[in-house]
Amino acid sequence: MKNFIYICFLTIVLAGCHSELDYEGKSIFRYNEPSGISTLDPAFAKEQSIIWAVNQMFNGLVQMDNDLNVMPCIAKSWAISNDGLTYTFALRDDVFFHDSEQFKNGSRAVDAQDFKFSFERLISTETAAPGAWVFQKVKAFNATNDSTFTIILKEPFTPFLGLLTMKYCSVVPQEIVETLGDQFGRNPIGTGPFKMKLWVDNEKLVLLKNDNYFENENGTQLPFLDAVAISFIPDQQSAFLEFSKGNLDFISGLDAGYKDELLKADGSIQPAYANRLTLNTLPYLNTEYLGINMQSTHPALQNLKFRQALNFAINKEEMVKYLRNNIGTAAQAGMVPNGLPGFSKKAEYGYSYHSDKAKALIKESQLDLKTIPPLEIVTTANYRDLCEYVQNAWQKVGIPVNVNVVPSSHLRELKANGEADVFRASWIADYPDAENYLSMFYTDNFTPNGPNYTFFSDSTFDSKYQDVRRNVDEQKRKMLSISCDSLVMYQAPVIPLFYDQAIRFYHNSIQNLEGNALNLLELKNVKKL
Repeated sequence: MKNFIYICFLTIVLAGCHSELDYEGKSIFRYNEPSGISTLDPAFAKEQSIIWAVNQMFNGLVQMDNDLNVMPCIAKSWAISNDGLTYTFALRDDVFFHDSEQFKNGSRAVDAQDFKFSFERLISTETAAPGAWVFQKVKAFNATNDSTFTIILKEPFTPFLGLLTMKYCSVVPQEIVETLGDQFGRNPIGTGPFKMKLWVDNEKLVLLKNDNYFENENGTQLPFLDAVAISFIPDQQSAFLEFSKGNLDFISGLDAGYKDELLKADGSIQPAYANRLTLNTLPYLNTEYLGINMQSTHPALQNLKFRQALNFAINKEEMVKYLRNNIGTAAQAGMVPNGLPGFSKKAEYGYSYHSDKAKALIKESQLDLKTIPPLEIVTTANYRDLCEYVQNAWQKVGIPVNVNVVPSSHLRELKANGEADVFRASWIADYPDAENYLSMFYTDNFTPNGPNYTFFSDSTFDSKYQDVRRNVDEQKRKMLSISCDSLVMYQAPVIPLFYDQAIRFYHNSIQNLEGNALNLLELKNVKKL
């Protein structure tokens, strides 16, 4: 009955827009985004909440499969020149943009010029997109004809195809983007398996099936779902209640408010839920960390030994055990997570728990902890418990510290503007290569136009990082990546906390909800019984 009431409510919401559809009996996948969604423009798909929604609506040249292999998408094939500089893509001719009154004939096919426009728009200073950095090493984009698109690099870059799978690199229609300007993010038109129907701020986003989608599964056109409904319930416990009542189909990640309700201490599902929910854990290329603003005026944060002491003072294994129910692995190496070339348990420099060493380093720093202002860790409510654990660990070695809980939008603003001294963050790989993590510390990638939120700058690192980008020998790239990561860890602009696992709970009526180590939400193959 509750399911029927929800479907009727959705039908009423959609009335007038799509009144001829009867949503009773239709398959609607429902999930919650507690932090909301600020835009649906793929050029600004910086946060996971945006990436997940944009992924349902847009496509690029290539895409990742569940094993992180690069697969065709709008590009049916490609060739790479012997010198590694020229990538030539052959495009499909059966990919159409979503229907829109702004097209002369209601819709039109995607061509190579659309990719040239989309990519040049991404790097335009006028757009000021956070993803502009992904094409730093591109020399030119060329549309040879409607079905042939070429990218010419300034220098070889081994993971370039993987980089093109990022949602930043989605294709958008030039005439609609130019007509709507900044409003394109509120009125998106893409090529994906779903298209936008309704967006109510702070309430919901509704996407409908794209009947003209170009991909199929064993001859059956995708997607299988009729709609996707995304709610914006900010309180995780309230969202969990809706999930337990069947009003949401899926929740992702762990929250302190419900983790013990769903999971045993060893990370397995509680018996009360075992027969009606599916627990799915995946390797996840995500490093959870605390960032330190290297341009901070706080006197202690400019002290190398003090920053190192902050790392040694935290018992990360205990944190994962008690706060994460053993979901994840203590980050005792560097920022590059387990599962990628460039990760090494025997790195030149990492941090395990050693409170005596932390105290000794504080003494060597010659700082008087009684006179310095307290550190402030800025975080969101979802990670309050984790940051309070760190607060307690630092206080045990004499470091004064406060925890400041702010809305996620405010935290993003503080990070982008360099206004947070210490902040909780995570780095989810955009593409599966250690270089992606190392890009966070490259001088030219300072925020807000790049991913360097800590304002770390080191000429030796920059030189080695450039070698990582250029070198085509995988073993040499691996050793260079380990060296870069160790250099960063020695300087300690970040405090890696744990390497994550993706954890998903969904009702047994959901089928084919798969994923990969990038934790992308892929719904085009999902079925709902």
